[in-house]
Amino acid sequence: MVAGSRQGREVNLRDALAARTEALCAVASPIGEERVLCDEVERWARGHAPVVWRVENSLVVWLDGPPGDAPPAPGAPPLLALCGHLDTVPIHADDLGRFPRREGGRIVAPGASDMKSGVAVAMELAARLPRAERFCDLVLVLYSREEGPFVENELGEVLRRHPVLTCASFAFCLEPTDNTLQLGCVGSIHATATFRGRAAHSARPWQGENAVHKAGALLAHLASLPVREAQSASLSYQEVISATRIEGGRARNVVPDRCTLNLNFRFAPDKTLEGAAAELSALVARFGGEAELTDLSPACPAFADHPMVLRLVERARVAAEPKQAWTDVARLAVAGIPAANFGPGATAQAHQVGESVEIASIERCYRMLEAFLRVR
Repeated sequence: MVAGSRQGREVNLRDALAARTEALCAVASPIGEERVLCDEVERWARGHAPVVWRVENSLVVWLDGPPGDAPPAPGAPPLLALCGHLDTVPIHADDLGRFPRREGGRIVAPGASDMKSGVAVAMELAARLPRAERFCDLVLVLYSREEGPFVENELGEVLRRHPVLTCASFAFCLEPTDNTLQLGCVGSIHATATFRGRAAHSARPWQGENAVHKAGALLAHLASLPVREAQSASLSYQEVISATRIEGGRARNVVPDRCTLNLNFRFAPDKTLEGAAAELSALVARFGGEAELTDLSPACPAFADHPMVLRLVERARVAAEPKQAWTDVARLAVAGIPAANFGPGATAQAHQVGESVEIASIERCYRMLEAFLRVR
């Protein structure tokens, strides 16, 4: 009878997490179109939390009420933030009108892995785990426009309008990590590198200057550039620069007088944003180009020795590894909130046609975070 009751509770949890993930996925929310989903989540939040703040199409859900103006008293419980974005990348044409659905123990829908399943876990923890059973106070930060440029991400505006969030002792971003604890992140800078030449007839190229050929020297350098490894808290991060777009030329018989490259610099946590930006600009200038920095996102250290990280590792028996990508843990760290990545989604599924998440993975993430949060 006891075993049967426990099995019933597990099935109910699994079904509840699957249903919540499906409900979130059923409301399409490609970047810039999050309002309807935010409305739905806000209605849920106001039924589960004493205080809910809305900023544009983002929410701060205080499960235990926000801190007061006075500094926390000695021995006060820590505040943990569970963070997740409500938006997805633009929906692939092949996915239109075909989501959500279940296939072989998976939920298939845009954003299923990145990261509506993570948001579902946060909401389910808020609904099922009362304050008396947690070692900490809890706030959910559910925000929009993560999948676009750094400056348009609404988490930045949330932190600006509500600096009390910096009282949080730690934050977990429930990004897709395959239920692995991914610490820190690499920074990301996009730059437009412009090379200028002089137009000429392609039969007499010596009368002009080929801007594409000028850019070629930089491209050859990047092709031969070795990956740089850097350490943060004994974890290794790979630093790389890639040309991701190229445009040049106005006609097939005209020597191009202009060529532009998009460069993406994924720099390691041992560099500041300002230092990485100066390095990229200098590299482009060295090869005769001009660099316009268009999107700048800082890196984040690993915080491997933080008590919250150690508690999750011990209680959830989770492995830790470096985050070889950019996430909002960096934005949180700049605001003074140490953070790490941990979520149920599959990294290989993010942004894919037919994106999916395993229902078992959602339940596993919930149970690991529940073990972390429980007093005993």
